[in-house]
Amino acid sequence: MSPHPIAETVASLMPRAKAELTELVAFKSVADFAQFPKSESEAAANWVANALRAEGFQDVALLDTPDGTQSVYGFLPGPEGAPTVLLYAHYDVQPPLDEAAWATPPFELTERDGRWYGRGSADCKGGVIMHLLALRALKANGGVPVSVKVIAEGSEEQGTGGLERYAEDHPDLLTADTIVIGDAGNFRVGLPTVTSTLRGMTLVRVSVDTLEGNLHSGQFGGAAPDALAALVRVLDSLRAEDGSTKVDGLTGDAVWDGLQYEEADFRKDAKVLDGVQLIGEGTVADRIWARPAVTVLGIDCPPVVGATPSVQASARALISLRVPPGVDAAEATKLLQAHLEAHTPWGARVHTEQIGQGQPFRADTTSPAYAAMAEAMGEAYPGQEMQYAGQGGSIPLCNTLAALYPRAEILLIGLSEPEAQIHAVNESVSPEELERLSVTEALFLQKYAAR
Repeated sequence: MSPHPIAETVASLMPRAKAELTELVAFKSVADFAQFPKSESEAAANWVANALRAEGFQDVALLDTPDGTQSVYGFLPGPEGAPTVLLYAHYDVQPPLDEAAWATPPFELTERDGRWYGRGSADCKGGVIMHLLALRALKANGGVPVSVKVIAEGSEEQGTGGLERYAEDHPDLLTADTIVIGDAGNFRVGLPTVTSTLRGMTLVRVSVDTLEGNLHSGQFGGAAPDALAALVRVLDSLRAEDGSTKVDGLTGDAVWDGLQYEEADFRKDAKVLDGVQLIGEGTVADRIWARPAVTVLGIDCPPVVGATPSVQASARALISLRVPPGVDAAEATKLLQAHLEAHTPWGARVHTEQIGQGQPFRADTTSPAYAAMAEAMGEAYPGQEMQYAGQGGSIPLCNTLAALYPRAEILLIGLSEPEAQIHAVNESVSPEELERLSVTEALFLQKYAAR
């Protein structure tokens, strides 16, 4: 059986795709301008805009969003009466963390052991390339059968909500019959997967104050209340003995009934050290896709090097709470803040501040678009059936789009399978996944148009 013409075309375009991803990864487009120059993000945005113009997109624009970043928009008209599909990706990336820990420079796409390494290669600059490959394959095989809108966000990783607020202020801009979010990933390399749920997220900063200033720990320690010790007590209150998240009033017993995640596989993917237990109860899928999860992201206190024998007057922490589908993120935020305040010991002064929030998401998997995607994945991945998985992370824009366009069908696919190690050092993308998912997306657009 000869390969599908779409697959042949995508295969022929892969050297160009690698060259383009090399260019795109080279931009240090971290949307935290205290760490990286804004000019790097602007250059990446212009790269995406020029790529869309080269493919014949109209109305290409750099949208100045309220958080000070730019999202890139373009429209490619299809045949008269054809449905409109919105393709989403983001060009901003996470900071590289410890650059010395990377085997190769984080902003240089490097091929090693059959994968392409570089920050953003999978999350989500590779998603930008995936959309371009799919559209080029269609143009070479009879044309693009739908009208296409592309939106490439510039601050997704920061959670600052710029594009969400811009979309709310310009509700006609991103209207579509179906939305393909290219920022998820297969459950395993070679196993075609759509992500049907996302956890939401809230970020809360908690500050604890006990003294007007630090005190000598020998002269005052033992009676003077230690703000850092108080904060440790507060943070410990957020977990049960088995490590389960425990926030007063927030339920955490939901069950995931789709694709399961074997514990041995999870330990390998998460690189859990030998002898260290997993936390929580229930299946792994229950814990990471269907239940809340609290994480202490950072603590402000004296570093070990240079520390003095002092009772600390103040301490603070940044806390992330992942919010499962079916729970309102705003309500979860209130519960978390109330919990932190109620569990602060010794009458210490406590202040909580919400600094970011995104709602969870659940897709309607019974829609015609999902049927078209299942057919497309079955052809792009011969012998495999499309699987449904959850994702513990958040894509706040999903809920904004679902609220603005309640009739639109939303599908999540992408390149962030476990081996990609997104957000960590040595992030990489599988070129085979890039190729097959680009074929998938092109076939999906054909099949969806036919429906």
